[in-house]
Amino acid sequence: MSARSPRVLVVDDEADLRELLELTLLKMGLDVDSAATLAEARALLTTEYQLVLTDMRLPDGLGLELVREVTAAYKNTPVAVVTAFGSADNAVVALKAGAFDYISKPVALDQLRVMVQSALRLNAEPAAVQAPSAATTVSRLRGESAVIQALRAQIARLARSMAPVYIHGESGSGKELAAREIHAQSSRAGKPFIAVNCGAIPEALMEAEFFGYRKGAFTGAADDREGFFQAANGGTLMLDEVADLPLAMQVKLLRAIQERRVRKIGATAEEPVDVRIISATHKNLAQCVEQGSFRQDLFYRLNVIELTLPPLRERLDDLGLLTSAILERLGTFEHKVALGPGVLDALRGYSFPGNVRELENILERALAFANDGVIQVDDLSLKGARMAEAAAPLPTPTPAWTAAAPASAAASVAVPPPNPDTLPSSLPEYLNQVERDIILRALAQTQFNRTQAAQLLGISFRQLRYQMQKLNIQEPDT
Repeated sequence: MSARSPRVLVVDDEADLRELLELTLLKMGLDVDSAATLAEARALLTTEYQLVLTDMRLPDGLGLELVREVTAAYKNTPVAVVTAFGSADNAVVALKAGAFDYISKPVALDQLRVMVQSALRLNAEPAAVQAPSAATTVSRLRGESAVIQALRAQIARLARSMAPVYIHGESGSGKELAAREIHAQSSRAGKPFIAVNCGAIPEALMEAEFFGYRKGAFTGAADDREGFFQAANGGTLMLDEVADLPLAMQVKLLRAIQERRVRKIGATAEEPVDVRIISATHKNLAQCVEQGSFRQDLFYRLNVIELTLPPLRERLDDLGLLTSAILERLGTFEHKVALGPGVLDALRGYSFPGNVRELENILERALAFANDGVIQVDDLSLKGARMAEAAAPLPTPTPAWTAAAPASAAASVAVPPPNPDTLPSSLPEYLNQVERDIILRALAQTQFNRTQAAQLLGISFRQLRYQMQKLNIQEPDT
């Protein structure tokens, strides 16, 4: 055995199981030390180990004590636990205490090998694992505020564990970006990252989408197909908007997570899968449990480690950096994008209910109306912002034959009263003219700023654009 072979400490009071674990690890080319008690294990910890594998129940205490001691004193040494069959609660407690991963009795040797290889990659390939983090921190989680720096530090710790992570945050706060960052800094970085929006899958198709199916399992199953779990094998599966899963699917998902095995529709046997689960939702999952829409046992399994993302309004110090990054992406080499005076101040005064995603949308929309690539305050069209140009309200539309003469040129599209004899045939044309008149007034008041005009009219920008095309309303001199 090479002196450089990784060394593993096995702690178990069952001689037969301890011998099985030793032989398996030796065949993998590893050095192995064994202990039957906590006291023996503590005496051996002066040696440098690349992995500690311990049973949960030992003659002189709990393996959980060893998990906490190793995690505190040897931060670079992952600890995995062996739990009794069906003791999912013990596994969750161990993961919360800092365990890298767990495996259930009776020990499946294929799962043991996968877990050991994953643990060894944490320290065996530090350059490969850590190198992406520098790049991904810049590209995914931008910002230098205290909260975002604390978030990045927490993600770096989470990346060394295989424990399920529950990410909570408002819509648009970057939950998937955080999940991708955890994956990129983990030993699974070279394996697939599969993100699934649980709310976008029809209930009738969920089992097939998650677990796959065999050819002929149902009408239309022309070939074998893998599901999300198989596609993410060896990597990370992100369950976005997990609160939207129906209760029937929650039961099946719970079993797949606990047993680490899935069965395709139409198959007779289960197949092992090695997947780290990261779940996310903008809802309060604990409240969903109280309301009965989410299973408590599944919540307990998913919420081993909770990661909360701050909303943009709580890290406005990052607004300038985020804005620059977005504008850099929106611009081109030939056409740079810039901000006019007061734009950043206007953005800082906004609450951003849609968070970073809304900031991207605001800037992209503003760029469409900006002159020469320079975004001005008026181009932002922030919701709830007061517009000086629109201080005067639009007149309420009334039939032209009863309306007084318009008081300004901005609202001077006169419509003659229709001839009663021709009213049925000309009514659509007349209504179009009334609508055209009102749209032109709004456009005149906002100097043909279509976003502001749409807000004045109480319709969406897309609706206004459609009506302008339909009524052949064009900007002046075009």
